Amino acid sequence: MTGKVVSLSAARKARARSHSRQQADTNAARYGRSKAERIAEDQAQTRTEADLDNHKCPPE
Repeated sequence: MTGKVVSLSAARKARARSHSRQQADTNAARYGRSKAERIAEDQAQTRTEADLDNHKCPPE
């Protein structure tokens, strides 16, 4: 029984990190957007803001 000495707190933290990564991967797959979707949405937002700015009345 001369195995490697393992800190219980380190093992607990490693297990928690592993669980967090797994949860993050699951959420990314479920709720994430592809790069193309993000770019398209950003471009649409920029276009909308530009359209609104171009239709402002000049100050009198």
